[in-house]
Amino acid sequence: MLASLAEGSSVLTNYSSGQDCASTLECMRALGARCSVQGDRVEIAGHGEGRLQAPSGPLDAGNSGTTMRLLSGILAGQDFQCQIKGDASLSQRPMKRILTPLRAMGASIDARDGEYPPLTIRGGALLPIRYELPVASAQVKSAVLLAGLRAPGTTTVVEPLETRNHSEIALRRFGADITVEARAISITGMPRLTACDMHIPSDLSSAVFFLGAALLLPGSELSIHGVGLNPTRTAVLSVLRSMGASIEAHPEPDGTGEPSGTLVIRGGHAIRGGEISGASTAGVIDEIPMLAVLGAVSENGLRIRDAGELRVKETDRIATVTANLRRMGVSVTEYPDGMDIEGRSRLRAAEIDSAGDHRIAMAFAVAALASDGDSILHGAEAASVSFPEFFDVLGELVCN
Repeated sequence: MLASLAEGSSVLTNYSSGQDCASTLECMRALGARCSVQGDRVEIAGHGEGRLQAPSGPLDAGNSGTTMRLLSGILAGQDFQCQIKGDASLSQRPMKRILTPLRAMGASIDARDGEYPPLTIRGGALLPIRYELPVASAQVKSAVLLAGLRAPGTTTVVEPLETRNHSEIALRRFGADITVEARAISITGMPRLTACDMHIPSDLSSAVFFLGAALLLPGSELSIHGVGLNPTRTAVLSVLRSMGASIEAHPEPDGTGEPSGTLVIRGGHAIRGGEISGASTAGVIDEIPMLAVLGAVSENGLRIRDAGELRVKETDRIATVTANLRRMGVSVTEYPDGMDIEGRSRLRAAEIDSAGDHRIAMAFAVAALASDGDSILHGAEAASVSFPEFFDVLGELVCN
């Protein structure tokens, strides 16, 4: 998105092959950016001056809530009207948390039933604001900061808890004036964004499924190279270590602002289980499906609270994780904001349903490896949203 707004051509390497990232590319092409893809190398020639061109039809974000929320922030300050739609799942995901601050900046946005996609955005002049997030959300923060690019003056977002800072790093790399003081992030509007080349670290949230597999299968030793180790994303490593996992992180030299390195995981150590709540939950919200599976085989089980946001992900992840664990013979008590998972469970082979959710599909594919027989995973293709190669890589690892 930033490369499309910048002057010149940017080259992004190690670009994800997932459908969500492909949806973003298609949206930017529709908005006039020239995008060339060769394997995991993407070259993007931007418009410059922070401007895009009106698309010929609705933009399709597919299954990607990130695409819809961040792009809405950018489109709010453009000088044309357009519509963003998504697939059946995304069309049921509420957007009110971005609509409120963007409207406060002067954006004109219509939504189905007041908060659901498709969104119709009539771009125009924006005003800077100081916005205190009612709930910690990197996507909402990023949407406001991206809108702030077209608002003269200073736009500030105040977080209740620190969230992932990939947008701030990328904005700074492309030349935006970003300052961070405590949990207040400020951006100066109307910057000159210039093209740059970036190597994108591999996604820790995707790597977690292989960490989980290594921890579930005795005798495993696994090294994962080039994975992102941004401190705002590594809470899951701290949680796993607190549960007794043996995980080493070896950072590598960093020239992009996004730390990366090698993770070494050794199986065979007892997983104790424990509790995930409060600020810890916000830091591992995407990894909870895999953590829940590990909780089922842990010594003491796992208590998860303050995870109500999972109710409005690609599926209701609390309900779906609970249902699939029960199918595998695990005792689970479901709560509005989480679940209690009984430990020392022997996972039974079962028919499992991903409900079209990529993280559910991958987490329970790993769970099936540790079950007592052959399981059937319905909706396995959902993994392609973020990780099309997942089953091939998993198969190679298990066979080796």
